[in-house]
Formats: sequence, structure tokens, C-alpha cells
Amino acid sequence: QVQLVESGGGLVQAGGSLRLSCAASGRTFGGYAMGWFRQAPGKEREFVAVISWSGGITDYADSVKGRFTISRDNAKNTVYLQMNSLKPEDTAVYYCAGRSVNYPARKEYEYDYWGQGTQVTVSS
Repeated sequence: QVQLVESGGGLVQAGGSLRLSCAASGRTFGGYAMGWFRQAPGKEREFVAVISWSGGITDYADSVKGRFTISRDNAKNTVYLQMNSLKPEDTAVYYCAGRSVNYPARKEYEYDYWGQGTQVTVSS
């Protein structure tokens, strides 16, 4: 089993920045693609970004492309989501997810492990 714990959420004004972290523990983190998803109130959870094990492949939702950057430090078993130029519509609970296949994916069902989520609120 892999346990994922997100941190770094909070309240920020529009135009501001936040960096989310996702720390993995348990069985080996090796070979896992890691993703971020988010769920806004009254909406379904949606894909945000994903990164391969090596970091060489990344993919982003169109809504965050150019503003968010996903990265990882495998020595620390941690994945990051740098969020810049935040907008009120970015307000959501952000979830980290792990996929025991080293290839990025956008669908929730393709992920095996999930964190509990961290709240991000962007005020206008």
C-alpha cells in the first residue's frame, strides 16, 4: 500500500501562488506516475496534471496549462504542484493520486492510490 498526504493548501487572492506537496509513504514509490486532481463544490472531480516517474513526461488540463507546474523529487517521495496566477475558478479540494504504471493518465479509474485532499480557496 502507498499512503499519500497532501499539504500546502490555503486561502489566496486571485493572481497569487501556492505550492502543493504530496508526500508518499508505504511501499516503494518507484515506477509510479503521479497526478493531481481537483473537485470544486457541486462538481465532479477533474484531472489537473500528471507526471511520469522520471519527470520526463507531463500533461496538463487546458484550464491550468501555462499557470501550473507539476514536478517530483523521488529521493523525497514527494510530488509538487506549483500554482501561479490563481483564479477564483481554481477553488477546489486538490487530490494527489498515484498510478502503479509508469505512464501518465487522465482518468480517475486509472489511479490506484489517493490522498485525502487539501483545500485551495482563491478569493476575487
